[in-house]
Order: sequence, then C-alpha cells, then structure tokens
Amino acid sequence: MEAAAAASPGSSSLEAVATAFRSRVNELQDLALARNMYPATAVTDLTTVDTSVTAMEAQVQAIRRRLQEELDAIPKAKKLVEKSLKQQQKLQHMLANMPPGMREDIVATPLEQSLMLPECFNFNTAVPEFLDSDFKIKEEPVAAPKGKGSAPRWYISTEELDSLSSYMRGRLTLEKVNISINEVATYADANAHLVACPKKKLSEDTWEKALELRDIAATEAVKGKHFFLEADIKGPGLKLDHTGKAILTVLRHLGRVHETRIGHHRVFILSKQC
Repeated sequence: MEAAAAASPGSSSLEAVATAFRSRVNELQDLALARNMYPATAVTDLTTVDTSVTAMEAQVQAIRRRLQEELDAIPKAKKLVEKSLKQQQKLQHMLANMPPGMREDIVATPLEQSLMLPECFNFNTAVPEFLDSDFKIKEEPVAAPKGKGSAPRWYISTEELDSLSSYMRGRLTLEKVNISINEVATYADANAHLVACPKKKLSEDTWEKALELRDIAATEAVKGKHFFLEADIKGPGLKLDHTGKAILTVLRHLGRVHETRIGHHRVFILSKQC
C-alpha cells in the first residue's frame, strides 16, 4: 500500500506531462490542417490584403501631406485676412470722406485718362530700339509705381481738417481739399502713363516731356512712386492761387504729399495710406 502511495505522485506528474504533450501535438496538427486546408487561394487572398493595406497607407500619407500643406497655409491666410481688413478700412475711410459730387468722377478717371492719352496705357508693351532724328536713343526701363495701379487717393477726414490750426485751415472745406486730392492723383496717373508709353505713340512735344518725366521717375527720391509737378497744376479744382497754395500746405502737413526739388522742377510725391 505504501509503495502504491509513493508511486502515485510520480505517475500523476508523468501523466500531466503526457497530457500537455498530446495537447500541444493536437494544436500543431490543427494549425497544419488550417494552413493546408485551402492552399490554392491562400496566397491570392494574402496578396489582395497586402495590396489593400498598401493603398490605404498611400492614402494616409496623402492625407498627411495635405494636412501639412493646410497647416503651412494658415499663416499666409492670416496675413491675407489682415491685409484685406486694412484695405477694407482704407476703402471705408475713402467712402466716408469722399464728397458726393466726386464719386462719378472717381469711377470715370481711367476712361478720362485713356481719352487724354490714347494707346499709351499698356505697361507690358515691348520697347524697341529706334533712331531719333539726330541720335540713337534706347528706351530704358523706368521703375513703375509699385502695384502698377492708379495713384493713391488718400482723402482727409473731418477730424483731420478740424485738427489744423485756424490760420492753416483758413476757409478751406473738406470737399475742396478732397477734390484737390483726386485732381493731383489724376496728374500723377497721367505722368505714370507718359513714363511707360513708347515713343511711337507720342508726338514730338509729348515725347520730350516723357523723357523729362522719365529722368525724374528714375531718381532715388521718386523711383517706384506716383508724382506730379508744380507745372501740372492747372485746375479746375486746384490752381496755383492763394487757395491752391493753402491746400498744398495742408496736404504736406497731413502727410498726403512730400515735396522735393529735382533740377528746376518742384516735384510732389503722393503718399499711400498706411
């Protein structure tokens, strides 16, 4: 009895090992069976799965690249929004301070200029070399005003006019000053078009003026800016009389124009709204 009892633990342990071994063999047999159950389709199915996974990975990469592009574009979009808001404020300022009688004139200004200087408004016109009556002149590129748009019309507000001293303001009205701003911008537009116009589209007298304006436009003080000359001031809104001189003084004081002298010309440079 004691011998049987002593053999019992050993036999039970051996039996447990055998059971575990048989169980492992059965598992291996099941795995082998599963592996060889459909040998003809297994490879094709795995290839399809691999192709699908690869395509999904490519789509995920494309989405990541697109998201990165959007993230990179956010700062540019913010700057664009800021500039748009500033431009909106400028336009609102112009509209609020523009005399009612000037609104149609403002819209018509490009047409009026095209009638004054026909066929001289193409900034992209190729400039050829040509022979003058006495000597050869090669047209050299002159710095056009930044943006290549119309001259700035930075109208003053009632508050700005009221801030001036009484002796400087005199009898000037908001409408008189803003009409003059529109008029000097028209002078500057005409000068910019003359600077860009090729000789074959100008008369001899106008060409001489255009050469003179080009020399002025090429100077460091004027390069890339809209300008007009004192000699351009001929009315009807702005004249070189007492009132006209007072208006020019106000425009200089409020930073709408800056004055300089180039040769024998008194040159006025238009400022852009900040």
